[in-house]
Order: sequence, then structure tokens, then C-alpha cells
Amino acid sequence: MRNLLRFLAKYHAVFLFVFLEVLSITMIVKYNNYQRVKFLNSSNQLTGSIYDGYWGIAQYFSLKQLNDELAEENAKLRSELMREELSKIGNDAPQQDSLYQQNFFFLTAKVINNSVNRVHNYILLNKGSRHGIKPDMGVVSSNGVVGVVTNVSKNYCTVISLLNNRLKISAKIKRNNYFGSLTWNGDDYRKAELDEIPFHVDVAKGDTIVTSGYSAIFPEGLMLGTVSDYSLQGGSNFYKITVDLSVDFKNLVYVDVIQNKTRDEILKLESTDENDQ
Repeated sequence: MRNLLRFLAKYHAVFLFVFLEVLSITMIVKYNNYQRVKFLNSSNQLTGSIYDGYWGIAQYFSLKQLNDELAEENAKLRSELMREELSKIGNDAPQQDSLYQQNFFFLTAKVINNSVNRVHNYILLNKGSRHGIKPDMGVVSSNGVVGVVTNVSKNYCTVISLLNNRLKISAKIKRNNYFGSLTWNGDDYRKAELDEIPFHVDVAKGDTIVTSGYSAIFPEGLMLGTVSDYSLQGGSNFYKITVDLSVDFKNLVYVDVIQNKTRDEILKLESTDENDQ
């Protein structure tokens, strides 16, 4: 308290000057119309500038969150669209469409790590077992197939990318339904190879390559890419087909994880058939 009194005593002249200045300005503004209008205009401009600056800073820091929310919402809308497309592919009868559609559940996830320049590339997603993710679930983007879930923790999962030569996708030529195996060539992240297509099959550049549906992981008709080149391999009865991948793996942000609700039933039957052979 004594220090405060000493401080006030030492600077009393300054405080008195400031008080008188504020008092005089207040009286001038209060009793003179011209000065009052000028003061209000100036104060409004200053206040507006301060608020503009504040909201600019606030919007800058909230921009990432807003972008994430918009991107996730777009991903959910794409999932709904994909469901509709799958129902059209699966069955022609309207009463069966909804049953086919209900077999597949889509969960949106964000890519938090990704690689394209290795022989065995993997992707890390921000969803895990507590979100319902399990190994061997298919992963797609709005442009097509991305990969397959391999390992799952509580909050994250790893995906073996289509850019991994250990992954083979059952694929077919959409135009004629001849199927084979799609594998990354290990070189260009934009291209893959479609094998096991017999040489008597009609193949053309620009042919659309989609999932065959011959697995419990991916439904039929998901986009994989288009034929960019093909040739007959010497001493072989099969084409060597180069496919331009539909997914840009350097530009992945949000993906959808596919849960096939009939997967366990399919695998059980396939396992029984293998044991009988």
C-alpha cells in the first residue's frame, strides 16, 4: 500500500494531465455537434478495423478445421452416391436394390500418412477398431480403389496401397466382363498391369477397368482405371495390358472404408469349397 501511494505521489502530475485531457475531450465531443460526429466516425472506423483484424485472425486459425469439416462432408456425400451406384450395379430389380445396398457400409477416414515412391507402399488412416475398422476391408476414394486395410489399432489403421506389388485386385474389362488380376508395376505411381486376359479377347485402348466383384473385399464395378496400352507377350496366351490408374495417390485426403456385411458368410463358404477340393 505504501508503495502504491509513493507511485501515485511521484506521478500525480501525469495522472492529473491525463484526467484533464480526457475530461476536456469528453466535454468538447459532448457539447459540439461537429466534433461529436467526427469522433463517432473515427471511433467506428477504429472499432471496425479492430474487429476486422480479430475476425481475420480467428478465421485464419479456424480455416483448417473448416476445410476438414467441408472435406469430410463431401466424402460422406460421395459415399452416399457410391451406395446408389452399387445398388444399380448389383441388381436390376428395384426390390433387390435396397438389399444389395445394405450389404455395404462406408466409413469416411482421413489420410494422415502416405507413400508412393517405394516398392511396398502403405497408407495410414485416422480411424481404427473403435470406429468399426477391421483388417481386409476395402478402401476407396471418389475416383476408385485405393487399397485394403491390413493392421488396425484402436484409433488408426494401415492400408496396403494399390501401389504395392504384393496386392492383387480381381479386375475386369467393363465392356466384356473378362477378368484378371491388377497389380502395380512398381515403377510409375500412375500405372498398373492387368494380367490373365486371354489373347482372343477384344481389348482396346480406353477400355474401362473395374473391380470384378469376385472377392469379399470389393463390390463389383468400382473404378480402377483405363487401358492405355496392350500387347501380346511372346510365348504366352495372355495380353500384357497397361492401365492408367483412376486414383491420384499423390492427392489423397479423404477415403472411404468399405465394410461388406456378408463377408464372413462368403469366406466361410469359400473355405468349405477349398477343403472339399
